[in-house]
Amino acid sequence: MTAFDRLKLLCAKQGISVNDLEEKIGIGKNSLYSWKKNIPKGTNLLKVADYFNVSTDYLLGRTDNPRASLSGKPQFTVEEALESVMSSDGKPLTEHDRKVLTGIIEAYLENNSDNE
Repeated sequence: MTAFDRLKLLCAKQGISVNDLEEKIGIGKNSLYSWKKNIPKGTNLLKVADYFNVSTDYLLGRTDNPRASLSGKPQFTVEEALESVMSSDGKPLTEHDRKVLTGIIEAYLENNSDNE
């Protein structure tokens, strides 16, 4: 089962379309359809996981348990996570981009922990 298959299943359970979900979570129309051919990553993956209250590991097919890694603690460090991220042109991130993304991720994690 692909990430897009899981996404469609979660949408169906909530009675919404993929386009409805994109609108609800504030991402571009048809953005999630790229999950049919590409492994999802980045902010959109996090937004979808948060919306459905499932782990990113579940969406990626690494587990069949939707809540497998929702312990509230990261499974790996921000730096480790950034090792697998590429820029939009498929090249490694620049040092500037790494710093910007680190700040965004750390702020996101801090905000999430404040809301629990």
